[in-house]
Amino acid sequence: MVDDDAAICELLETVLTRDGCTVDTESDPTKAEARVRAGGYHLLLLDVMMPQQDGLETLRRVRALDRDLAVVMITGFPSVETAVQAMQMEAMDYLRKPFTVEALREVVTRVLRRRGLLRAPEEQVLRAIGEAVRTRRHGLGLTLKDLGRRAELSVSQLSQVERGEGSASVSALYRLAVALGVPMKELFGDL
Repeated sequence: MVDDDAAICELLETVLTRDGCTVDTESDPTKAEARVRAGGYHLLLLDVMMPQQDGLETLRRVRALDRDLAVVMITGFPSVETAVQAMQMEAMDYLRKPFTVEALREVVTRVLRRRGLLRAPEEQVLRAIGEAVRTRRHGLGLTLKDLGRRAELSVSQLSQVERGEGSASVSALYRLAVALGVPMKELFGDL
């Protein structure tokens, strides 16, 4: 996130971090190039109107380094000309200030989905099950081998479940729930 308004940076960081994103903020647009160069970023939220360097110039410089970075332009002073220039430099979306948290989430979700960076619902379920199994196993002081013996599952299969990488059968989930001493629904967390 690059915006000279510290309050906007703080809001976006709070909201997106709660949504599971890793967020870096920068109030000086002249430092954006170095951040992108060092970065590994997937999405850049970029304010248009900033005193040191405007967002369009920042976007030009960023594009010289990274053509694949998803960019959303944010502005309190929207104009067709600015929007066209941003889209010509392959900005993926445009968010008008003031915006609601819901509008922010909608734009970020849309852009990340287009880029294939959001997990599918099935992956979210697998991750939630894995986290629940791991947390409960650690709480009971069990190793993967101990749990494997209790549930009559291989350590390899348990490891895949905990990492959210493999779909366990209903039978395997039932055996895990019994071995962990929890109702099966607790393996699904808040889903």
